[in-house]
Amino acid sequence: MSNEPMKLAGNGAAMDLPVLEGSTGPKVMDVRKLYAETGMFTFDPGFTSTASCESRITYIDGDEGELWYRGYPIEQLAEQSDFMEVCYLLLFGELPTKAEKAKFEWDITHHTMIHEQLHKFYSGFRRDAHPMAVMVGVVGALAAFYHDSTDINDPHQRMVASYRLIAKIPTIAAMAYKYSVGQPFVYPQNDLSYAGNFLKMMFSVPAEEYKVNPILEEAMDLIFILHADHEQNASTSTVRLAGSSGANPFACIAAGIACLWGPAHGGANEACLNMLQEIGTVDRIPEFIARAKDKNDPFRLMGFGHRVYKNFDPRAKVMRATAHKVLKELGVNDPLFDVAMELEKIALEDPYFIDKKLYPNVDFYSGIILKAMGFPTEMFTVLFALARTSGWIAQWKEMIEDPTQRIGRPRQLYTGATKRDYVPVDNR
Repeated sequence: MSNEPMKLAGNGAAMDLPVLEGSTGPKVMDVRKLYAETGMFTFDPGFTSTASCESRITYIDGDEGELWYRGYPIEQLAEQSDFMEVCYLLLFGELPTKAEKAKFEWDITHHTMIHEQLHKFYSGFRRDAHPMAVMVGVVGALAAFYHDSTDINDPHQRMVASYRLIAKIPTIAAMAYKYSVGQPFVYPQNDLSYAGNFLKMMFSVPAEEYKVNPILEEAMDLIFILHADHEQNASTSTVRLAGSSGANPFACIAAGIACLWGPAHGGANEACLNMLQEIGTVDRIPEFIARAKDKNDPFRLMGFGHRVYKNFDPRAKVMRATAHKVLKELGVNDPLFDVAMELEKIALEDPYFIDKKLYPNVDFYSGIILKAMGFPTEMFTVLFALARTSGWIAQWKEMIEDPTQRIGRPRQLYTGATKRDYVPVDNR
């Protein structure tokens, strides 16, 4: 939908900027012809005021605390759906029928094994390699093993690659963990759910029988749903930017994983656990609360507030109940969880936190859940990548199929030296 254009005048230039309106959310000024007509660029470090694409997948309203996948509120999907159904929704735009869901689950389940030669690929890494380093390498290497799904111009190959990535990411992630602890790789099992299969590949050993705990399976599935997509964040934009060059889908997802690895993006729940360990015991909480309130103290409470959500993180509302459920099920006796629960109570009652809207976010609760389930902190970001692969694939597929898509080429404000002549080394 179009609106009355915005008039731009100044610096000897004048033009009308078309105003575009989506189905919801802020209107945008179309500046695609700005340079051609005025000789100027816009300046927007971090692209925080720039819409880089048109998308129908995910919508966020940070002020209202809303997150929708294809129009469906995240709370409804978390309470009534499952991760496989959410993957289908993200990929195809609509919820599947019963038959479509069964077919999709069968297809994903029967793509979970990886090429046997990929097992040897792991042995090239040091045993103490960070699992995210392994993920970047192995996912990028998939293009060397599955040549029949790298032609981005073939819709069938695009879909095969999409299914393969969603199906194989849990296997690759579990193998990265097993390799790091010196345990044998565990093959996927087709009679288990997506989340249940991942837990078995992570925590089972050949020496004894492993039964998937349904409460932990449900929690794992929920974490996958809540992290499946989050609009045009840094890693998703990286996937789209890499894909805009025509790179194969495996390379694009590897690029997304590399971006997610950054502590400012995917490492928040790990940072939250580190903070809880620094606090140590409940009696030390007042000291750290005071430090958090002191503007001159660099200490910050991790896991509270969100750069997008200015209200309560909608994912945290769902995750909170699950965190309490998992802790009760496992009966874990760890002072760290006592610290977490007391911090949560303070944040929900203390006027300082309420006024500044520093509510516990999804990273606060997911970190607690994952630690209670037995995941080492270095695997937290890997799990984030595992869940987000479905969203990345949906975003990549949408971009490839967009007729207005062009290779990404951000501009710059150059502040370096002006033109100068080369001076021979003997004259310097």
